[in-house]
Amino acid sequence: MPSRLAKKPIPVPAKVEVSTANGVLSVKGPKETLTKTYHSSISIDVTPEGVVIAPKDSSRLAHALTGTFAAHLNAMMKGVETPFRKSLVLKGVGYRVELRGNDLVFNVGFSHPVTLTVPQGLTAAVEKGTIRIEGADKQRVGQFAAEVRAVKPPEPYLGKGIAYENEVIRRKQGKKSV
Repeated sequence: MPSRLAKKPIPVPAKVEVSTANGVLSVKGPKETLTKTYHSSISIDVTPEGVVIAPKDSSRLAHALTGTFAAHLNAMMKGVETPFRKSLVLKGVGYRVELRGNDLVFNVGFSHPVTLTVPQGLTAAVEKGTIRIEGADKQRVGQFAAEVRAVKPPEPYLGKGIAYENEVIRRKQGKKSV
């Protein structure tokens, strides 16, 4: 049973071009071009009605991949028009981050500063303890945001660390005095 996302042709927005060649799906927009290789058990055809994703055989993998690539294609088409954004917030006294060239340098309570290089294709901006990551590829934006958060994840007792902008940190009660 193919995915509900892939049953109908996926409409292509006006400013976006979609093409396939030799197992590579490419989406070109006004700002950026994204490419992704796709599995040999699915077929992707560009028609005037939209993009049709269909399984080549009746295997379970082929049916699963139709929905997966329909979701990837939708994300790629959105990303080339308007970039995806993730915001992270530094919480803690004396915690700082600065952007030096293409590197984010964190001072978050360790004995040394931690440096992360911003991947190519993504942009990072820092303002008053807030880090904004932006890019056309949804997966890469989310992955880099997770790597930034992993430098110092928020801890449950004081809430200090690097958290997503709207993340709710479950707090624990500390030691009770007698």
